[in-house]
Amino acid sequence: QVQLVESGGDLVQPGGSLRLSCAASGISISFSTMGWYRQVPGKQRELVAQITDGGIAYYGDSVRGRFTISRDNVKKMVWLQMNSLKPEDTAVYYCRHLGGNYWGQGTQVTVSS
Repeated sequence: QVQLVESGGDLVQPGGSLRLSCAASGISISFSTMGWYRQVPGKQRELVAQITDGGIAYYGDSVRGRFTISRDNVKKMVWLQMNSLKPEDTAVYYCRHLGGNYWGQGTQVTVSS
């Protein structure tokens, strides 16, 4: 059974940092692009960042320079380091295995004072 399990979401003040984790099981991530997406109620899910199997990262315009995506193929883990968080970063964050089009259940990030 394929599972992607996100963790690390929390309530944080503006300007703070969080690190999200995505643990994959039942599937290899070694040959797949992995991504982080986010969604707020009433809006479409949007791409935050993705990283290819070769380690090339791409970021959405709104997070470039503040967020960093990384991966460990052996541990089957993907991370999203989020710095300088803003209230508009508040959303449910999802991990995605693009090769198999698998999604995690999401983790809530709330940025508020």
